[in-house]
Amino acid sequence: MSEPPEDDDAALFRQAIGEVKPLADAAPPPRRPRPRPAARMAERDEVDARSEFQRGLDDLALLEAGDVLSFRRDNVPPRVFQRLRKGQFSAQDELDLHGATATEAERLLRQFMLEAHAHEHGCVRIIHGKGRRNEREIPVLKNLVDRLLRQRSDVLAFHSAPPAQGGTGAVLVLLARR
Repeated sequence: MSEPPEDDDAALFRQAIGEVKPLADAAPPPRRPRPRPAARMAERDEVDARSEFQRGLDDLALLEAGDVLSFRRDNVPPRVFQRLRKGQFSAQDELDLHGATATEAERLLRQFMLEAHAHEHGCVRIIHGKGRRNEREIPVLKNLVDRLLRQRSDVLAFHSAPPAQGGTGAVLVLLARR
């Protein structure tokens, strides 16, 4: 090999280090795992459903302790509803929610309604109490029962029980048969 000119730095460097062996291609550095895809549409649907549900709740005026619960679907004849209001249907099962928290009461009520439907009961009584623990507070269980019963398609009608059967602290529920 001939001597490189002294002003060619690159050539002088190559001469100084000698022959080089190229390195094998290295594997790319590890990357952070990609995040799992988010179900944005499902999340948006959930938010929309909750806001729709909340609007429905906002539309319902909250019930006070002495208020009567009353609901009738259009396909229930007025005469049948009047019989329910007077307590002329015998309750085939009963659920007492006294002392339950709202979360417990909701779970108990949903389970009770499933069982009542499975046993094909025509009428049941739900005791929610009058909610008079504090004069300023609304009756939580009463409002919960009212809201949940209105949502169920198997509930044809409901009305606060006559005084002898619990009055405004209980509700008689007329259920659809399968």
